[in-house]
Amino acid sequence: MAKQSILVVEDEKMLRKLLEYRLGKHYEVETAANGEEALDRMEAYTPDLIISDIMMPKMDGFALQSALQSDKNKRVIPFIFLTARSDEPTRKEGARTGVDDFITKPFDIDQLLSRIDRLLERTKVFQKNLDAEIGEDFSRRLMPKQMPSVPGYRIRFYNQAHDQGGGDLFDWTRTDDGNYFITVGDVMGKGVRAKFYAFSFLSYVRGTLHAMLRESDSPAELLRRVNQMLIEDEVMEETFASLLLINWNPDEHTITYANAGHCRPVLALPNGAEIVAHSDLILGLESGTQFTDTTFDLPPDSALVLYTDGLMEQRLPSGETLGEDGVIEIAAAALDDNEPVRSMLEAALTRSEANEFEDDILAFWLQREA
Repeated sequence: MAKQSILVVEDEKMLRKLLEYRLGKHYEVETAANGEEALDRMEAYTPDLIISDIMMPKMDGFALQSALQSDKNKRVIPFIFLTARSDEPTRKEGARTGVDDFITKPFDIDQLLSRIDRLLERTKVFQKNLDAEIGEDFSRRLMPKQMPSVPGYRIRFYNQAHDQGGGDLFDWTRTDDGNYFITVGDVMGKGVRAKFYAFSFLSYVRGTLHAMLRESDSPAELLRRVNQMLIEDEVMEETFASLLLINWNPDEHTITYANAGHCRPVLALPNGAEIVAHSDLILGLESGTQFTDTTFDLPPDSALVLYTDGLMEQRLPSGETLGEDGVIEIAAAALDDNEPVRSMLEAALTRSEANEFEDDILAFWLQREA
C-alpha cells in the first residue's frame, strides 16, 4: 500500500531537514522553503496533508493557505500550522482561512505524528463516506426503475452493489414494433471510477441505440458502433467493457443477441439448462472489430438467464469459483420456482464459503410461460 504524502513548508533549513527525516519514516515527504515554492511543488502533485510555518519570506503561511482556499481542488487538503506564534489573533486568523490544527514551536515530534494521524484518518473516513454516497447514486442510475410487463412472460430482476462495487449496468427499451432491446454489461474496474465510466458508457449505448433503430435492429451493428466510439473518443478511449445486447421479440418468441465478451447467458429448459455459447471480443480493445448476431427460439416453459461476473466468481469452500457450470445447475433447479432469481442466489450462497456475495450481483430472468 502506498504511503500517504506530506508537504512540509518551512524556511529554517535545519528544521525542514529534521521534519523530512522523522516524518519520512512514516510518510512520503516533500519540502519547500516558502509558500511560493510550495505552490510550485503542488503543480506536479497533490499532498495528503500540509505542514507549514507562518513566518516565511516571499509568501508566508497565511498567504499560502489563502491561495489553496481559492483552488477548489486543493482547499480540502488538511493543513497544520507549525509556528512560534500562539496568540489568539493568530489562531483566529488560521481558523478563518481553514487551518485544521496548530502546533507551537518548540514541539514534540510524537505529538506532531499523533496530530497528523488523526487528521489523515478523519480525511480517510470522510472520503470513504463520500465515495460510498456517490457510488450509491451511480448504482441507482445504472439500473432501471421498473421491468417490462409482457403477457405470457415472467420477468424477474435483482441487483445489489457490494460496497462501492464496480461498473455493472442494465437497461431495456421497447421499440416501435413491440420488440425489446435488453442491455447488460460491465465496465472494467472497481469503485466510483468504474461506476462513473459505466454511467457515461451507458449514455453512449442509449444514444447510439436510439439513433440506430431508425435503420437497423441488429445488436451486432450496435456493438460495432459502440466499440468504434470507445476507440475514437478521447474521454472513453481507455475504457474497456463487456456488453451483451439482446433483441427480444415476444410475439415471435425469438431472441437475437450479440455478445462482446460478457458472461454467456444460460437457457434453462424443462429437461436441463445450457450455455448460449457465442461471444466476441470485449469493447474498446481493437478498432474495426466485427460482432455476430445469433437468433434462437425461446420454447414454452423455458427461461433466458442473464447475469454479471459477481455471480459466476463467487468462491466455494474448495477455493474454486461457482463458474459457468455452477450457474447452469442453479438456473436449471430454479426453473419451477415462483421466485427463480431468489432461488438461484440462495443456492449460490449455500454452496459458497461466505454468507454474502463478494462483488456486485446482477441477475435477469426472462421466462416464457407454458
